[in-house]
Amino acid sequence: MQNMYSFNVSLQPMEALVMVKEGLSADSELLHEEYHEVGDAHSIGTLVYERYFFRSGNQAALVVIFDNFQGVTNARLIAAGGSRGKIMKMDWGAGKSFASSVEKLLSAYILE
Repeated sequence: MQNMYSFNVSLQPMEALVMVKEGLSADSELLHEEYHEVGDAHSIGTLVYERYFFRSGNQAALVVIFDNFQGVTNARLIAAGGSRGKIMKMDWGAGKSFASSVEKLLSAYILE
């Protein structure tokens, strides 16, 4: 099951990446990170995390993407893999919980 959340923040992409990396709990394993400056003060950064959730009984993944291609930094949080079943894909809230932990870290910077 995949859950995608999107919102804008008043930070530059690199600032947002650093906040997430420093703020997520130790039980979230950072699997991959990258950051690219693409000219005209535009940049994009990606973090990929994995965390074990007891309630769903398996690993869940979270992809965090920040870019400022539209003039404001957009955050996209994609949670996946929190389900054990092949047919009945219920993650029992693991994906939403994982994504909301990042949203809470950035809550003071979210633009309405």
